[in-house]
Amino acid sequence: MTMAVNTNHDSLRQQLQAGADALALGLSDAQVGLLMDFLALLQKWNKVYNLTAVRDPQEMMTHHLLDSLAAVAPLRRHVAGLQQGGAVAAVRLLDVGSGGGLPGVVFAICCPDVDVSCVDTVGKKAAFIQQAAVALKLRNLHGVHARVETLTTPFDLISCRAFASLPDFVTWSRSALAAPHGVWLAMKGKHPYDEIAALPADVAVFHVEQLTVPGLDAERCIVWMKPA
Repeated sequence: MTMAVNTNHDSLRQQLQAGADALALGLSDAQVGLLMDFLALLQKWNKVYNLTAVRDPQEMMTHHLLDSLAAVAPLRRHVAGLQQGGAVAAVRLLDVGSGGGLPGVVFAICCPDVDVSCVDTVGKKAAFIQQAAVALKLRNLHGVHARVETLTTPFDLISCRAFASLPDFVTWSRSALAAPHGVWLAMKGKHPYDEIAALPADVAVFHVEQLTVPGLDAERCIVWMKPA
């Protein structure tokens, strides 16, 4: 049994490493180890807390970890632009409806200079994020149990993945967006033309960025938005 578990762990780690290499993320061995530890935590807590509908470790790797990793390079690029422009010293990111910490925990591991808060209305999901922060020793990761509409702390970036429609996402999280440089990063599947058309007039889409997820044959994109 242990042998089979180890073999499975090794093959998943190889897949993760290959995916990170394909995305040119330059992750350290320690970061790859943290992502694997996070996957193990997610599997363990999922049995009790139902954090995600995906149960199979292989599917978790492609549909959750690698899917989230595909957004890391665009995030790093934006963060570097903020820092170079002198807009902010320490970048704060809010991940909305984070659930099992996707992409929030992945962002925290891969971007240690970004302070990541994952907000969820479900207490046990926010508790899982706090547990992950302790277990993985991530000082830049925080779980927040709240409705996003009630948050007023200014964040430089607000992200979501499979959370809500774009109009709802920006409307609910508006009070938490830092002015004047704050942006929204929404991870989507196919290009959401209808949702973009339904955005409030005072929100502008400045880029729809296509993503390629290693090992996943599906359309993915990031919709970048800012107050108009």
